Amino acid sequence: MKYRKLGNSGAVVSAYCLGTMTFGAESDEATSFRLMDDYVAAGGNFLDTANVYSAGVSEEIVGRWLKTKPTGLRDLVITTKGRFPMGDGPNHLGLSRKNLREALDASLKRLGVEHIDLYQMHAFDALTPLEETLRFLDDSIRNGKIAYYGFSNFLGWQLTKAVWIARANGYQPPVTLQPQYNLLVRDIEHEIVPASLDAGIGLLPWSPLGGGWLSGKYRRDEMPTGATRLGENPKRGGEAYERRNAKSATWDIIGVVEDVAKTRGVSMAQVALAWVAQRPAVTSVILGARTTEQLKDNLGAIDLALSTEEIEKLNAASKPAVGDYPYGAGGINQRNRKIEGGR
Repeated sequence: MKYRKLGNSGAVVSAYCLGTMTFGAESDEATSFRLMDDYVAAGGNFLDTANVYSAGVSEEIVGRWLKTKPTGLRDLVITTKGRFPMGDGPNHLGLSRKNLREALDASLKRLGVEHIDLYQMHAFDALTPLEETLRFLDDSIRNGKIAYYGFSNFLGWQLTKAVWIARANGYQPPVTLQPQYNLLVRDIEHEIVPASLDAGIGLLPWSPLGGGWLSGKYRRDEMPTGATRLGENPKRGGEAYERRNAKSATWDIIGVVEDVAKTRGVSMAQVALAWVAQRPAVTSVILGARTTEQLKDNLGAIDLALSTEEIEKLNAASKPAVGDYPYGAGGINQRNRKIEGGR
């Protein structure tokens, strides 16, 4: 396993993080335990969960597994999240001090730990002032309930605003951002990646395989069936398949991933994961394996370093479509400034 700094903090995490969203839903407890055992055996030390995953069951499974590894707890970095509804009341969601206080305490109880290493805000909350959220997080660091905090699914301006509010008030700064990022979804490169680089924020990409599309599970004009995320839910999965299948760029990207995989003698999933892991600002890539076989294949990306030529091919095939302004050539030219005759 390879390790990297957790954003701008002093903590160190493995370059691949084990996501637990399937625990308690698609993966039963025995399978979940095996996944965590195999991941740790491979050198992984970073577990990602959230209070809403399986309505708290994911955290409970992780907590029960942690009890079987009391001497190894110090070597692990545990992250969970709060923000989405965990009840029917109007204050059972959001980033208010009231909801986060209750959500954090509930997560600590389900995980069976005294503190959480990284506590992430699962999405932006337009109703709650960021000052209120950040003050709560700073207080939680000071009282020892969390070590660090970060965000998930924030936009670039929301991240930058949070960073500067923290600086202005002397609060501990955020260290991570968890966005969707893969060869099929690169829109974060317009604003979110630059904002993260500017603030020293580490990215923790979720869905690096694009819901299985980049692993080669699906075929053009062939409705998915069987043990795949889209195949197991015919109606919703069929609609999602039709949307993605209708985009010609989807198959162009998949084709290049397949070509690189065949040339290197590796799986398509490993190529897609290695591409994300080598992107600017990325700290750790979240693996969403449902079986031990999938996890083993995913972890094969650890030792795969894509060449400059391979990355250029993948980048060219997956480049996000933009207009002339503000992200296209027109906007870029406006922002450029060079010294005549200089370097």
